[in-house]
Amino acid sequence: MITIKDLHKSYTMGTNSLHVLKGINFSVQEGELVSIMGSSGSGKSTLLNILGMLDEADQGSYTLDGVPIKNLNEKIAAQYRNKFLGFIFQSFNLINYKSALDNVGMPLYYQGMKRKERTDKAMAYLEKVGLANWAHHMPNELSGGQKQRVAIARALASDPKVLLADEPTGALDTKTSYEVMDLIQGINDEGKTILIVTHEDDIAHMTKRIVNLKDGLIIDDAPVNQVRAASHV
Repeated sequence: MITIKDLHKSYTMGTNSLHVLKGINFSVQEGELVSIMGSSGSGKSTLLNILGMLDEADQGSYTLDGVPIKNLNEKIAAQYRNKFLGFIFQSFNLINYKSALDNVGMPLYYQGMKRKERTDKAMAYLEKVGLANWAHHMPNELSGGQKQRVAIARALASDPKVLLADEPTGALDTKTSYEVMDLIQGINDEGKTILIVTHEDDIAHMTKRIVNLKDGLIIDDAPVNQVRAASHV
């Protein structure tokens, strides 16, 4: 599903060049649930931005579902993101003046789906995450856990090949974090490929494989015995 070879990325900081990724080799098979860990400055956010087509590597190759991701203009990158990827963010990134239902339907709007079909599909995904009764509530009427569930429903609505989750439990308390991870595990059980960036060891062990980054290199990449979040909820 994802193949990355010899990936390098540097940023210019004034007169200095900061070499953030120093030759990353990494692959993810369809249906995997993988966490990416590393301290601040390890390169995990940069790697996620490249995977999310929000940034481009200086050197190396990135292939997603058999498609080389290279030299994309913003229009093509946006089309590919909408087709291939669903995003879940720590800060939820919901549109405050739109209801939960409209937030979930947003990717479908960009796909040109008609309103009735869009509404029906968005409602189906809200039901999937247990929030059908909250469809017409605004984000400021929702708890943190509910907001993240809306964000997950939105990420799923366009039926992406891969879900990219950037610290999806970072703004949540422990109990709510485990409830969200229980939902993510269930989505993965259905076959969805999911990558999670996290700094929380307990969350990482709820995935099936942990990749550790340090100073722009992968220092460890191994399967783990998955802890089921439901056992903690």
